[in-house]
Amino acid sequence: MADASEQLSLLFVASECYPLIKTGGLADVIGALPLALMKAGVNARVLLPGFPAVMKGLKKPVVAAVIPDLFGGPAQIFRGKAATGLDVIVLDAPHLYNISGNPYMDGAKERTDNDIRFAALAFVGSEIARGNLLGWHPDIVHAHDWQAGLVAAYLAAVGGPRPRLVFTIHNLAFQGLFPADRLAKLGLPQAMFQQEGLEYWGQINFLKAGVVYSDRVTTVSPTYAREIQTEAQGMGLHGLLRRRSDVVSGIVNGIDDTVWNPESDSDIPAPYSVRSVKGKAKCKAALQARLGLEVKADAPLFCVVSRLTTQKGIDLILSLIPDIVRQGGQLAVLGSGDEAFEHGFEMAAKDHPGRVATFIGYDEPLAHSLQAGADFILVPSRFEPCGLTQLCGLRYGTVPIVARVGGLADTIIDANEAALDAGVATGIQFAPVSAEAFSFALERAFEIYEDAPAFARVQRAAMKQDVSWTAPAGHYMQLYHGLMAAD
Repeated sequence: MADASEQLSLLFVASECYPLIKTGGLADVIGALPLALMKAGVNARVLLPGFPAVMKGLKKPVVAAVIPDLFGGPAQIFRGKAATGLDVIVLDAPHLYNISGNPYMDGAKERTDNDIRFAALAFVGSEIARGNLLGWHPDIVHAHDWQAGLVAAYLAAVGGPRPRLVFTIHNLAFQGLFPADRLAKLGLPQAMFQQEGLEYWGQINFLKAGVVYSDRVTTVSPTYAREIQTEAQGMGLHGLLRRRSDVVSGIVNGIDDTVWNPESDSDIPAPYSVRSVKGKAKCKAALQARLGLEVKADAPLFCVVSRLTTQKGIDLILSLIPDIVRQGGQLAVLGSGDEAFEHGFEMAAKDHPGRVATFIGYDEPLAHSLQAGADFILVPSRFEPCGLTQLCGLRYGTVPIVARVGGLADTIIDANEAALDAGVATGIQFAPVSAEAFSFALERAFEIYEDAPAFARVQRAAMKQDVSWTAPAGHYMQLYHGLMAAD
């Protein structure tokens, strides 16, 4: 084990990582946080499942270990690099990971063998942690979300010396629930299937395993760490999280500020910065033209870059589109999700030509264009562990309008009168999460937009925020070193 004067070694275990494979914000975190830690002197490596996109994107792959039988088939462990320079360990098990499309879903349904698929990832993570596969003994294993929740369970089942364990909850709503009769196939002892272990209302709960058997539990914002210990937001695990409250904490995410940088972004038509935002007007005009919106500099342009789900408050946005249009605003939407919401936005675009534009799906360059060209970004989530799009909005001077929940409450300073006068307001918050409160927030946005000096102050304050991984990485370093010092 490393002491404070030696290089800390760290194994991340996760199901996705940008730029190799991405379905959501987890990939952005796993792609950026280890790199930030590497800059701080940490020997950080990331274990990923060998989905086709991961295998295709792996640079300089070398076989590091062979496993003759892993949950029903042979497997190999590759070491290589992501295009970003991240040190990656890939579990290549074609019988588990050679699947097309979404890594978790088969159409609209969850893949029925996800338990075996991610148990295998966790088991291999536990074996690497014990030094049995790569001859490497990490000081700390940092597992992320339910897909990696069993790492701690496998280590607990074996017993003996092990690295320190950190488990991060990115979204408590997704817990990895599977039938109890699958326990034997997972290779875990029956004794673990109990209330103080893996059992959750008669099912196996992968995320609960991470909470129960890890040394520290983190979430992706301090407010969310408190919210999930309440019955209202605890998703059935609030009691357990309260009992472990002394090891539960929140650290706000960052974003990769080299990827999200309006001064150097190749996906936007004109660069700009906090020193001069003139280029943002060109980005707005280009975006309006591209999406078929009226090219009007004085029309406040609101954007949405989101999964289209009830959690994200998408129904609230749909209900208030007539208000946005009536007050002279425009709306551009990028996302996918519930069919009813997709259809609702498509119909809104037809009903309000030149005022509403909808792109169903996800397009990374278009996401950059929206952040650069819009005036406001809407994030009215009913709960939000951290949120990343509002951080991108801050970086691009696209003023966030957010519900006062989770990481949104932690990252946005509301444009109340005192904050406006002090020049520190970075966005607009509202509560409760209702159509009425959201409507009032939109009215405030129109008022601020019409006051050009006030809007410019909010834009500048937003763009001055440090949304990089520098501060969060420092907080994680404190957490890791605190764990090591607990020997």
